[in-house]
Amino acid sequence: MNIDIATLFPEMLENYLSQSVVGRARAKDIFTVNCHNIRDYTKDKHRRVDDTPYSEQKGMLMQCDPIYNCYKAVTEGKPKPHVIYMSPQGRTLTQQRARELSQLDSIFILCGHYEGVDERIIEKIVDEEISVGDYVLTGGELPALVLVDCVVRMLEGTLSKSDCYEDESHYSGLLEYPQYTRPEVWEGMTVPPVLLSGHHANILKWRHEQALLNTAKKRPELLKMLELSEEDLAIIHKAVKFDEL
Repeated sequence: MNIDIATLFPEMLENYLSQSVVGRARAKDIFTVNCHNIRDYTKDKHRRVDDTPYSEQKGMLMQCDPIYNCYKAVTEGKPKPHVIYMSPQGRTLTQQRARELSQLDSIFILCGHYEGVDERIIEKIVDEEISVGDYVLTGGELPALVLVDCVVRMLEGTLSKSDCYEDESHYSGLLEYPQYTRPEVWEGMTVPPVLLSGHHANILKWRHEQALLNTAKKRPELLKMLELSEEDLAIIHKAVKFDEL
């Protein structure tokens, strides 16, 4: 997979993209990522990329030309990438959408700043707007990093095994089950005996039950989107009243 990111702050992104799991995957060429400074594509001698909006809205709006010039330069002679604009107006990022994006060959991510970007550039090149939550940030850089991290960790070879992410919260629609490590007893609190039993089938059953209960207690609205068995419902109803779901 190839990822291009158009931003005003490439150095902000590069530091994160060279670290930890994402950095190791990048070093192994599991994916490539290039951060492009939109200011390099403006024709203004002061490297200006913004102007005041045609409205009474305060603040500055990013102009079309620098963004479009960047996009054309990056994609020239290549198949069209899937273009994503990180925006609080977009569809909220989910694990399922990240999984779908991980199957693509090329992604171009546009990071807005100030009051956003001229609507015409969205109409011209953007295929999809994605949000990381119902709140507003200073720019699209942090959301872009969230998206890249979420997508890259599902690429083959990034993690040692697929179950490293398949067992995690939201992959199956449920939150993850509780996890424990050494010591066996801490501050009088013990690890559930089933996890010490070595009985694989019982451990898997416990994990599933705990995932159901965890979801019912913390994010019950997620259960409405799943096809639950009668056994699953019985487990949930022991801990949560039916009318709470």
